Amino acid sequence: MAEESRGTDEVRGPDATALDEVVAFTSELIRIDTTNRGGGDCRERPAAEYVAERLAGAGLEPVLLERTPGRANVVARISGTDPGAEALLVHGHLDVVPAEAADWSVHPFSGEVRDGVVWGRGAVDMKNMDAMVLAVVRSWAREGFRPRRDIVLAYTADEEASAEDGSDFLVERHPGLFEGCTEGISESGAFSFHPEPGMTLYPIAAGERGTAWIKLTAHGKAGHGSKVNTANAVTRLATAVARIGEHTWPVRLTPTVRAALKELAALYGIEADVDSPHFDTDLLLEKLGPAAALVEPTVRNSANPTMLEAGYKVNVIPGQAVAYVDGRMLPGAEEEFIATMDRLTGPDVDWEFHHREVPLQAPVDSPTFAKLRAAVEHVDPTGHVVPFSMSGGTDAKQFSRLGITGYGFSPLKLPPGLDYGALFHGVDERVPVDALHFGVRVLDRYLRSA
Repeated sequence: MAEESRGTDEVRGPDATALDEVVAFTSELIRIDTTNRGGGDCRERPAAEYVAERLAGAGLEPVLLERTPGRANVVARISGTDPGAEALLVHGHLDVVPAEAADWSVHPFSGEVRDGVVWGRGAVDMKNMDAMVLAVVRSWAREGFRPRRDIVLAYTADEEASAEDGSDFLVERHPGLFEGCTEGISESGAFSFHPEPGMTLYPIAAGERGTAWIKLTAHGKAGHGSKVNTANAVTRLATAVARIGEHTWPVRLTPTVRAALKELAALYGIEADVDSPHFDTDLLLEKLGPAAALVEPTVRNSANPTMLEAGYKVNVIPGQAVAYVDGRMLPGAEEEFIATMDRLTGPDVDWEFHHREVPLQAPVDSPTFAKLRAAVEHVDPTGHVVPFSMSGGTDAKQFSRLGITGYGFSPLKLPPGLDYGALFHGVDERVPVDALHFGVRVLDRYLRSA
């Protein structure tokens, strides 16, 4: 029955148990504290064991892999019916960013379900997606359904820091687990966005800016704070940091962002020749109003100073001062970023990459993107899918080294007024039960068609 129904509008879809399980799994995963404070201060293994147990309950054979004790990853493969088909990677991370309980309305690791909403750190980033995948594959096991292509499931550690214990470790040490995978889906896409009353957009990510965290070091002449010092390292650093912070980067439209602008302009009935060399991107963004938030962070490179380190006593001029800058690079604009940093730092400040990852670009005219779009618009026919590029990054960067093209697709239908972007790493992170049910239905439909 499952084989006959696959690919038609009459596909069975997730059962009622899956809708109950996705809520329970999200709540229970949140209660497993996997706070990643950086520098190796995290323990994902309890969550990995939780996931592995439920995958095993669906008839799969998950493996737990660690680079560092306690920093566990889980990988499992669902065999498809077509052994010649390319495989699909579905991945999500198990770690979360820190949360201060005193700032929250509910305890961030309670996983409380209140008034139809699941509360806690990871509710949208990204234990909800982890739970959705579990719920879907367990529903398939009860149904006896097998997808057309192999699907590799990866639950990773350390995404919220360096990924050294997570996707980076898996790619470097266990690439065979991802044999045949050519495409992947993960976080930060297919969430509802309400730019104005009566309009619902679902941005699906088809690109990411590259990570360029840089360290600036200014050297000078140490001395007494009361003396004249024309080689003050703090002054030199502050001057460079100010130049970087005040710099206006030129517009550089990637294919994904260009496609997003075209679709948004069409939805708003705005005439815009996005391909013209004289096209005014900032003017169109102004006309788009709140919808511009989907693309505004990704029309340029960026560099935001974030940390300063200098000195040990108020009356001592230090011989060295250090700053850190969070830089992001568009696909194709990496050399421009490097040249600009050389110019803005000047002759008295050295800079180096503290952490660097590649920008990504995925085609928006591909059969995969069309299927992602169709799955969302089938479950919500009133919504409009648009492509977009992420301003930050995900584990897709590491998996791209295996030739895997990544899309951001963790579907949620949120009510107007609940700001998805503000929930990421924010206080009172939460997800409605209805949004989880929507996500399971969309994810199930896409994966059956993939």
